[in-house]
Amino acid sequence: MYNEINLDKIDINADPPAEEPARQFYFMAKCRRWVRDFEKTNGRLPKACVTTFGCQMNARDSEKLRGVLREIGYAPGTEEDADFIIYNTCTVRENANTRVYGRLGQLKPGKKKNPNMMIGLCGCMMQEPEAVEKLKKSYRFVDIIFGTHNIYKFAELIAARFESGQMVIDIWKDTDQIVENLPNERKYSFKSGVNIMFGCNNFCSYCIVPYVRGRERSREPKEILREIERLASDGVSEIMLLGQNVNSYGKTLETPVTFAELLKEIEKVDGIRRIRFMTSHPKDLSDELIEVMADSKKICRHLHLPVQSGSTDILSRMNRRYTKEQYLKLVEKIRKAMPDISLTTDIIVGFPGETEADFEETLDVVRKVRYDSAFTFIYSKRTGTPAAVMENQVPEEVIKNRFDRLLKEVQEIAAKACVVHEGTTKEALVENISEHDENMVTGRLGNNLLVHFAGDASLIGKYINVYLKECKGFYYIGEKTEE
Repeated sequence: MYNEINLDKIDINADPPAEEPARQFYFMAKCRRWVRDFEKTNGRLPKACVTTFGCQMNARDSEKLRGVLREIGYAPGTEEDADFIIYNTCTVRENANTRVYGRLGQLKPGKKKNPNMMIGLCGCMMQEPEAVEKLKKSYRFVDIIFGTHNIYKFAELIAARFESGQMVIDIWKDTDQIVENLPNERKYSFKSGVNIMFGCNNFCSYCIVPYVRGRERSREPKEILREIERLASDGVSEIMLLGQNVNSYGKTLETPVTFAELLKEIEKVDGIRRIRFMTSHPKDLSDELIEVMADSKKICRHLHLPVQSGSTDILSRMNRRYTKEQYLKLVEKIRKAMPDISLTTDIIVGFPGETEADFEETLDVVRKVRYDSAFTFIYSKRTGTPAAVMENQVPEEVIKNRFDRLLKEVQEIAAKACVVHEGTTKEALVENISEHDENMVTGRLGNNLLVHFAGDASLIGKYINVYLKECKGFYYIGEKTEE
């Protein structure tokens, strides 16, 4: 839809429309006037920089912010030279907030030197009343503050700041509204994330996400399919379906649709070659989904299935709503249907009350499942969550010892799990020039592992058959084969 909008034809002297997203296009057009005035005065376009903290949902939100800024007329900038700096914040761990405060402190001198400079804050951290109060009191130089529920109002909030010259704060406690069809600026031309749902209903005892992202709400399947069709026509061949728990997709719709049913419809979209998704909650992963994945030619053979702990007792305290035995049975079912599946996971070490026996249960799961890789985390007490006030918090030195042992186990097993592909030829989607060698490119395999091989920028966005010469643990050194 937004590709068909001509902002210059919008009458900004009329009252703004009430309906969305037309209302936001009106405010984009209004903001353009300020950008043009800036250009006349300064002989250049203003620059903007969006910095993302946190998960892939945040990364996708940042693409939307950049898209709006581009339509308004901002040129891309860096934190060093930007006239408008936006931090899209995360709050999963307490130290994430501390990082943002530190970065803001570094921006203050630049703001004094540049009277035109604006600073915006959005994302999960802004949904915490304590954080907003602290910003209002100690960081008055911040211009715009908004949260996760009204990110689509970005243009309207910029316009409010231009017109008032005052700090603009717009935080919603919750919402059932979903507004899409706004501009976005993708990081890659050939792959894209697609939000299929927002919020979370799981309330794991260690997690702040349901409190800052709100309750689950699913997008209509036809809207998702329309977006994917547009992406495909724009050259996108790989999509990542995003949600805090994609397996519970569709439950809030007027006419319920399962995630597996949605996947079958997405498979029919011409031009889409790879389908990925995250994150899957084990308690909601259905037999129907396993069957659809096993039969699919497009859904990648990779499943991120967070276990968090191998101890049934700790899982209960975490409010994960499955047992160790149920998790292992699920893995067995998945592997039986898809022997070549790549399984990855998240594991938390040192959750309150975790004993050495509980930790050994986690190691047992790692040894039995044999993950291709695992994101391992030291438990971080998160104010506002039930776990933060639980008794029997585990001493730091004990957690550190367990974390090191877990990491060693994960790395040794992952290296052995990945080496089985050594000496085979796999298809890789080339994503970029290698960060370590400008004469090599980096491609991603269907199982989500990376391969580096000789090539140049002309290969980016293409699917290349690569011979996997050598496994280096979590990645391969490969060689391009003949077509």
